[in-house]
Amino acid sequence: MLFLYLHDMPKKKCDWCLGDSLYEKYHDTEWGNPVYDDQTLFEFLTLESFQAGLSWITVLRKREHFRKAFDGFDYQKIAAYSTSKKMELLSNSKIIRNRLKIEATIKNATAFINIQSAHGSFSNYIWDFVSGTPIVNAYESLEELPSYTPLAEQISKDLKQKGFTFVGPTVVYSHMQATGMVNDHLVDCFRYAELT
Repeated sequence: MLFLYLHDMPKKKCDWCLGDSLYEKYHDTEWGNPVYDDQTLFEFLTLESFQAGLSWITVLRKREHFRKAFDGFDYQKIAAYSTSKKMELLSNSKIIRNRLKIEATIKNATAFINIQSAHGSFSNYIWDFVSGTPIVNAYESLEELPSYTPLAEQISKDLKQKGFTFVGPTVVYSHMQATGMVNDHLVDCFRYAELT
């Protein structure tokens, strides 16, 4: 009887996602999963740069519109965007219409391709900062989670030197959390054990 009761109990999750089905699905299936695919890494980096100054749920709700507007985050295509394509993006009410962030995305696509050329893939480059292995933290409450770390500052500085913009330490740390470079699920969250 006790087994049945335990089996039916809802899984404990990180507090930040609770109460929104889209947020919970993202938390349960994506956030913290190690990502090694360049296309997905570019998507997260782009979405996180658009998040600067906003909440992640705002960006998440517009994610499909972003995918459509930015050609499925095809960085080769984005790097070659024309002025008319830029104007089309600025008039697209379904995405976040921030001129600087749109221009940054185009510039970042070029920088991304340059890193691929130098390192074989962007994944090789970014994962090298953690020696290819996720950093496993052990936070018990949301208050303990840092907004960035010295490593995020180091990566941010390096990305900027390589031509990226809108990649401050907070954006970089969000990227590290989202793509599994760090496991920042709270220790009592069911995903923490799954990813450790």
